[in-house]
Amino acid sequence: MARGGQGLARVAVVVRSGAAPLWWLGVLAAGIGVLVPGLTGRRIGVLAGAALFIVAAVVVSYARRGRYTALARSAARAGKHDVLQDRSVSARNWRRGHRWWLLLAFVAALGSAFAVPAAGGMLLAGCGAGLRLKAAWLGRRERAENALLWVRVDWLDRRGGRPAGKAVKVYRSTGIAAGDAAPGGARRRTAALV
Repeated sequence: MARGGQGLARVAVVVRSGAAPLWWLGVLAAGIGVLVPGLTGRRIGVLAGAALFIVAAVVVSYARRGRYTALARSAARAGKHDVLQDRSVSARNWRRGHRWWLLLAFVAALGSAFAVPAAGGMLLAGCGAGLRLKAAWLGRRERAENALLWVRVDWLDRRGGRPAGKAVKVYRSTGIAAGDAAPGGARRRTAALV
């Protein structure tokens, strides 16, 4: 890293990193859980799971939006010595840092199937969907402002997450073509024009 520069990770990429693992682990846990009759029966379990999915998606999607908005409003321009972290590195850091939490959540979702079939898995999938919706909201904001939002890597927690946590003082911003991720944290489909 160049002298005076900071390592920066895309905010939307960090948010989006948990979406796929939570979604797929939730779908798998719900699929396995629906095979167990459980205490409440499959029909009640699936209906309760559908309600939990919707609630989790909405809560996760809207959680801390005010903090994200405030940090985005006061974003400082990234310096020429700042190093932009690749999308794959940010996602890998998040997934490595949260692997035991993901495993624990999956096991808990499977265990809950003995009481309420499929509900725990659908809750987990709802959390993944909520993160995806939040990343999409950040992407719309980035397009509207014509600027990508970045956070200093050393301000993320030790597991590579919490891009709007207490340690984060201000976001950095770059032009829309910077980095290897599109607005919202998805992979760029075509080469960006510089």
